[in-house]
Formats: sequence, structure tokens, C-alpha cells
Amino acid sequence: MHQLLKRSLCAIGPKDSSKRWVIAPAQKMFHTARPTLSEEGSASRLQSSPETTPSSTAAEASTADKNKSNSQRDRKQRANEQLSANFSSTLIDTFGRFHSYLRISLTERCNLRCKYCMPAEGVQLTQKDQLLTSAEVIRLANLFVTEGVRKIRLTGGEPTVRKDLTEIVAKLKATNPLLESVGITTNGLMLTRQLVGLQRAGLDALNVSLDTLKAARYEQITRRKGWDRVMAGIDLAIQLGYRPKVNCVLMKGFNDDEICDFVELTRDRDVDVRFIEYMPFTGNRWDTDKMVSYRTMLDTIRARYPAFEPLPNGPNDTSKAYQVPGYRGQMGFITSMTEHFCGSCNRLRITADGNLKVCLFGNTEVSLRDALRSPGCSEDDLRCLISAAVKRKKKQHAASPLSTSFVHNSSHRPTTLLLAHDGGLHRRHYTSLSHVDEHTGRATMVDVDDKVSTKRVAKAQATVYVGPTIAALIENNELKKGDVLSISQMAAIVAAKKTSDLIPLCHNIPLSSIKVETSLNSSTNEVHILAKVKCDGKTGVEMEALTAVSIAALTVYDMCKAVSHEILIKNIMLVEKTGGKSEFYRKQINHEPTLESRTMESRDPDRMPIVTRGYRTDPIVTNEPFVPMYI
Repeated sequence: MHQLLKRSLCAIGPKDSSKRWVIAPAQKMFHTARPTLSEEGSASRLQSSPETTPSSTAAEASTADKNKSNSQRDRKQRANEQLSANFSSTLIDTFGRFHSYLRISLTERCNLRCKYCMPAEGVQLTQKDQLLTSAEVIRLANLFVTEGVRKIRLTGGEPTVRKDLTEIVAKLKATNPLLESVGITTNGLMLTRQLVGLQRAGLDALNVSLDTLKAARYEQITRRKGWDRVMAGIDLAIQLGYRPKVNCVLMKGFNDDEICDFVELTRDRDVDVRFIEYMPFTGNRWDTDKMVSYRTMLDTIRARYPAFEPLPNGPNDTSKAYQVPGYRGQMGFITSMTEHFCGSCNRLRITADGNLKVCLFGNTEVSLRDALRSPGCSEDDLRCLISAAVKRKKKQHAASPLSTSFVHNSSHRPTTLLLAHDGGLHRRHYTSLSHVDEHTGRATMVDVDDKVSTKRVAKAQATVYVGPTIAALIENNELKKGDVLSISQMAAIVAAKKTSDLIPLCHNIPLSSIKVETSLNSSTNEVHILAKVKCDGKTGVEMEALTAVSIAALTVYDMCKAVSHEILIKNIMLVEKTGGKSEFYRKQINHEPTLESRTMESRDPDRMPIVTRGYRTDPIVTNEPFVPMYI
């Protein structure tokens, strides 16, 4: 298998070192992609201001900057296409997206206590020996660069609290001549102390998270003082030649009154302020009422700045760029919710404990740390693991929250072929078995060609006893893996559509509707699942309904098993079936289910009792630490 996955890398020579580094007298190395304070051009630019620059000169400079930006983006796009063509398929998913951007979390620790991120006393952190070491970070980064990654961003938690941050940046730059950019995302508190050293190590880019321009509000949000230090760090970055990106998550009733204040920040500062649509995660309970949409932000800005104009964007840019004419900086909008950019996503993420995430919204993770620390694990093994994870990446994220009663209409399910295994069977007659060919003895599907096509409906149910601890976590939406009720709904719908893939002799039929309801009974500590499936066809859909509730129940188990394995899946049953030669419904007599066939006229369509049986109700005792979701 390794031979099939061997890389077909093109011969790309290392960059000329003279173009990467400049050694100034009596100074350490500085990266020349960015001018230093000692450079004449930088000094003259810092001394200039909008007040002293003629408007014609500003307009010419703006035009030149736009042309330069367009040229850079065109070159970047061509380089991206060349990378995708030249490198192996390790980082290419099934939708043709080539992943050239890697984010690596260096720590879970943070020196702030933001109210929307963690409790005031902090969080229970992963043990240090479970986190990636600097050597492991460098080894993984080198492997990803070899496979085609050209941009790495170091994140956290807060990466500047890690003492070896500067050393990691320097090693990434020194050992990867093909790496075009190394950046960090920081809260900015430590920039005045560390940025000069980071620049000498080769840091290329800087993102600063800042949700308010008001010092009092900053202290209220973060439970810490330091707004002045953050602003001083941003100004230092500009003086050192960076164009820092200032990331602001806008929330309705929280900081949306500062939209125009952030625009004014770009008047005299060469910064890229980016508004991020509030993304509902498990930790904030999918509260979409707090989201301020991209269009609302635009309307607010244009009411005060009518000339607010869009700028060109690159093929993989997540931010929609804008600018107020004459302002030094620019604005951007990251529309994660209203206009997702999944189709051009080229990003992968590695968590501080070494898990590879192919999508920020996805709960599926692959442990690269465990693979690294396994005896005999080779680079080919790691490539296989990474490639398998990338190939499982979905077409787009499922960021929008589901309602508690989700209806999905499916026009047609994908065609599935059932291939009989040729085992050299002797010819025999099996006239009494409906799923066996009477001449060959091979498995076969029932022929329904002569049946009449009718409207068919099936309902099925399942119950999952989870215990009081898990029930409380589900009710408060605090499980690490996400919203149990919503995700189990999704799983049920997907499973119903793939029934013929899962059950060998089940017909592949077009479904007209799948309705799944999931609910939590806090008094009994149970999750109740009910599925109703419809089709217009020649065979029933009871298997689709039963498959839906079964997979939903298993999904509940999978999402909760980290808390306890004392979970009981029970009462998976068909509740009713209509539309075929005989009708079926289940009724409750002495707490035991009975089966009875009735005609359509005698069936009560509203009666759908749920049968319960005895089960364990022992309290489940466990301790699950608070684990934050890092972006």
C-alpha cells in the first residue's frame, strides 16, 4: 500500500538564501519580506501621515497597492494550482481541494479569562505529557510542508505563553525552505515583549484577536486589564513593517455598537480589521440570536461611509476585503455562517494534543500524536493516516443548528449495485426461499416489478437510557462531542437514505420524506427517537425507518460513551406501516407489545403508543472536565 501512496514530488529547488535573509551589522537576522525599522523606506513611510500626504499622492499609492495586490494574488493562485498538480494526493480531498494551509495549536493555556470562552477560575488542562513537544510539532510541520503545505499559523489557547514559541518559529523557517509564511494568532498582551524576537526568528504574519476598542469593556470581557498593552503591540507590529490582522467577533448587543469605531481604526493605521460572524458552537449553545450577519455589517458601515468599496480577493481567501477610500488600512468580513467558503477551503488544523481536524466544525479527529509515539511508525504510515483523514472531509460544514424536529426531503437515493460472490456453487433449486435464486442458489433481491406503486409510510422508534449525569449534560448542551439531539437526527436521516447500502438485500427506493424527532425526557433520563419515512413505491419503507432510529441511538451512545458506558439502547421497534397489502400498528397491552394487522378503515392514525420495559436506573458517577472549543 505504501508503494501506491509514494509521493511524486516535482523537483523544486530551495529559494536563494540571499532573498530570504538580510544580516545587518551587529544585528540578528531579519526576514526581508518585511522592512525593518532601520530601513530607509520604512522610516519614511512611518513619518508620513494622511494629514501631510496630498490626496493625489494617496490616490496614486492606493491604485498602485491594488495593482500590486492583484498581481500577488494572481501569482499565488497560479502557484496553488501548480502545487496541486505537482504534489501527491495526500492533501487533496475527494472534492479536489488541495490543502496548503496548516494551523497548529501549541497550547491550551491562555492568560485571559474571556467570559464567552472559559470560567473565571480557568479550565482543567490536558496533562503536559499528552501535548505535542516542540520536536513533534517540527516533525509534523516538516511532513506537511513536504506534502505541499505552504502556510503555517501557530495558535492556542494563547501561543505566546509557550516559552519555546520563538524557537519553534525559527526552526520552522530554518528547516523548511519551501515554507512561504509562518504566522501566529495572539491576544496581543505579550507582543511588546516578544515581537522583536519573533521577527528575528522569521515570523511573517500576525493576527491579533480584539473584540472591543473600549478599555473598560475589554476588562469586563476578559476579566483582565491590558487593553493598552494590546494596542501598543499592534502599533509596534506596524512599526516593524507588519500589516497585522485584527480579528473581531461581532455579537449582537455585545459589541456591535463598535462597528464604525473599528473602521476608524484603519484611518491612520495600516491594519486589516476583520469582522467574524459569530459562530454557534456547543459551548455557546447554538445561540444564533447573537449573530450579526455580513450584510447587516455592510449596511451599518455604508450608512456612515457611502464610498466603502470592495477590494479583490484571492481564490482561498476567507475574508471579503473592503476599504474606505483614503484610509491606510482595510476591512474584511469572514462570513462563516451566512456565506460559507467551504468550496475553496484549503485549511487543516492540529490541536495541542496532536489531533488532526480537517474541518473546524467537524467532531472527527485523528490522533497524529499517538501515531508519532508508536514504535516503528514511519513517515509513510503518517501520510496514509493524514490522507485517509483528508479524504473523509465533507463537502461543507454543518454549522447551522438543527431544530428539534427536522424534515428532510430526498428526491432519490444513490444507486447501489449488489454484486453476487462467485464461489463456484453447485446448481441447486431453492424454490422455497424468497431471497435466493431458485436456479443458482445465490442471494438475490425480491422481484417487485409486478407490485402496484402506492404511497407507503413507516414509523419506528427507539429509546436510549443515558442516566442522570449524561441527561444533564445533554440538556445543557455541554458534551464535548457536540449537540447530541441534533447530530443524532442528522445521523438518522443519512442512515435512512443509505439503508440499501447497509442491508444487502434491501431495495434501493426513492424516499419522498424523512422526518426524525429526538427529545430528552429529563424525568426518566431517556432520549426518545421517532422516525417517519415516506415513499411512493412498490415496496415498504419499514427498514429505512428502523435503520434511522437504530443509527440515531448508536450515535447517542457514541457521543456519550466518554462519560459512561452504562447506557442502555432499548425498544427499537416498528410502530406502524401503511400502504402495502396489509397495514400494521403496534399497541400496548399489559406493558407488552402485540402485533395486529388491520385495514386502513379500522386503524387509528393518531394512536402511536411507546412501549417501555424495565431497565437499570443506577446513578452514573463520573467527572468530565470543562473543555473549551478553540478556534
